[in-house]
Amino acid sequence: MGRLEGKVAVVTGAARGQGEAAVRAFVAEGAKVLIADVNDTDGKKLADELGDAAIYQHLDVGEEADWATAIERVTGEFGLPTVLVNNAGILHFAELASTKLADYERVVKVNQIGAFLGMRSVVGPMTEAGGGSIINVSSVEGLAGMPFLIAYTASKFAIRGMTKVAALELGAKNIRVNSVHPGMIDTKMISDAAGGIEIDLARVGKKVALGRVGKPEEIARLVVFLASEDSSYCTGSEFVADGGATATHALKI
Repeated sequence: MGRLEGKVAVVTGAARGQGEAAVRAFVAEGAKVLIADVNDTDGKKLADELGDAAIYQHLDVGEEADWATAIERVTGEFGLPTVLVNNAGILHFAELASTKLADYERVVKVNQIGAFLGMRSVVGPMTEAGGGSIINVSSVEGLAGMPFLIAYTASKFAIRGMTKVAALELGAKNIRVNSVHPGMIDTKMISDAAGGIEIDLARVGKKVALGRVGKPEEIARLVVFLASEDSSYCTGSEFVADGGATATHALKI
C-alpha cells in the first residue's frame, strides 16, 4: 500500500519538470492526481500515460475562474482534494533598473497570486474532507536574494510568508501548510526564461556542497513526504533541498 493511498491531489505546473516528477511520484504512491497546467500538449500526454490515476485540466493559476473549474473537475472525478502542490512558476531575468512593470506583474501573478488562489480554493473542500496538506513550492530565492531576479525573489519570499499565515489559520481545520525551497534543479525553467538558450548548469552545480545540480525526482520525494502522514506534525515550516547552497555566505572562498 502506497504512502498516498486514498489521497486526491492537485498539482500545478504539472506537465513537465518538478511538477511532472511530483505527479509520477504521487501516482506511484497510490494517489489520484489532477494534472494542472497551461501546457495542454504535455499535460494531456502525461495523463494518458498514467491512465485512470490522473486527469489533465487546463489551469492558468492566476485566474479565479480556472481554479473554480479545476476544483469542480477533480471533485467530480476523484473526490474532494486532500493535497495541493502549488508548483507553477516562471522566471524573469533583468536587473532592477531595467525591470518593466509588466514583467514584474507577470511573475507575481503566476508565482504569488497563483499560490494564493490555489490555497484559497482548497480551504473549503479540504475542510469538508477532514483535512489535508498544502505544499507551496518556493525557492532558495525565497530565503535569500539573487541578482537579476527581483520579481522572482519577491514572489518566492511572498510564498514563504503566505505559507506561515495559512498554517496558522488552517491548523484547526487539520490542514497543514508547508513551503519547499529547491536550489538549482535540472529543468527547462531557466532556459525558457533565457529565451530558449540551453544553459550549462554543471558549472553552477559545482558551487554547492554536493557539487551538482538537483534532479526533479529529488524534490518530488520531499513533496511526497509532505503530502503523506509521515509529516503529520509538520506545518508552517520551510523544507530546503538545495545541495548545500544556503549553508554558506558571501565570504566563502
